[in-house]
Amino acid sequence: MGRQEPLLISMENTPANSSDGAQKRLLIVDDDPGVRTMLGRVLTGEGYLVQAAGDGEEALVVAGAQPFDLVILDLTLPPTDGWDVFLRLRTAHPLLPVVVITARFGQAGAATLAGVDALLEKPLDYPTLLQTLAQVLAAPATAKLARGVPRPLPFHAQRD
Repeated sequence: MGRQEPLLISMENTPANSSDGAQKRLLIVDDDPGVRTMLGRVLTGEGYLVQAAGDGEEALVVAGAQPFDLVILDLTLPPTDGWDVFLRLRTAHPLLPVVVITARFGQAGAATLAGVDALLEKPLDYPTLLQTLAQVLAAPATAKLARGVPRPLPFHAQRD
């Protein structure tokens, strides 16, 4: 019986890599450390390079300091509302895809009006998340441009 070679899984041509083989860079923005940690583990395990921010202001600083291929953005953030962060990100980086994650019910209409690339409700289903990320990352630049200029939303989150 001959020696068996180890199984090698290529990360080439996966959603986590671009056509030149470089890993896709994702920014996770969520105020819940548990969500950031779990998303980071899942996405790193899929081959993505992940950085996390715990609030909207930190997210804007990080996104302005280095390029990302996609942002995963929670809507309920201190001290800045997630929709405000979205509008500021989209204005500064119009081609940067943003996937909104939220526990808020009924955000689909606002997300569509705002030009969000995708909206997923919590609790997250990780296979659906991974499929959504792959689809959004594969979208051509023309689809990103078709989203249009961000529009102010008719509401903001209430704070207790």
